[in-house]
This record gives sequence, C-alpha cells and structure tokens, in this order.
Amino acid sequence: MASIDEVRAGIAMANDKASESIGALQQAHSSLEQAQGALLRVTEGSAQADVSEANGLLAQAVGSITEVQQAVAAAIQASEGVANRL
Repeated sequence: MASIDEVRAGIAMANDKASESIGALQQAHSSLEQAQGALLRVTEGSAQADVSEANGLLAQAVGSITEVQQAVAAAIQASEGVANRL
C-alpha cells in the first residue's frame, strides 16, 4: 500500500498532467474559433446547407472543448481536496 506522501505525490503528478491538458485544450479552442471565424468570413451570404452545417459543427466543437476544460478543472479541484484531507 502506498504511503500518504506517495499518494499526495501521485495526485500532484496527475494534476500537473491535467493542467498541461488544459493548456492544450485552450490552444485547440483558440484554433477552432479562428477556423470558425475564417469560415464565416469566406462563406458569408452563402445559401448552401453545408456551409451552415460546417459552421454549426465548429461552434459545437468549441463548446465541447469548453465543457472538457471545465471537467478537467473540476477533477483537479476534487483531487486536490483528496490530497488536502490526507
């Protein structure tokens, strides 16, 4: 069985990795927003259904990344609570 210090260290390492993922998610969020903006600009006025679908899907992807970032942040906070109670 792991000692309390080993558990705390493991939680800290997991949180470091999770924090790294938040940075990567933020970069993906930014890139998708840029892609969405570019697509909106170049397809403005288009009546093609595919254009609307593509824009909607990009917006959905941006929203999904936001949800994932929030879930990761909540997981970090919860695991820090565990470490603090040890």
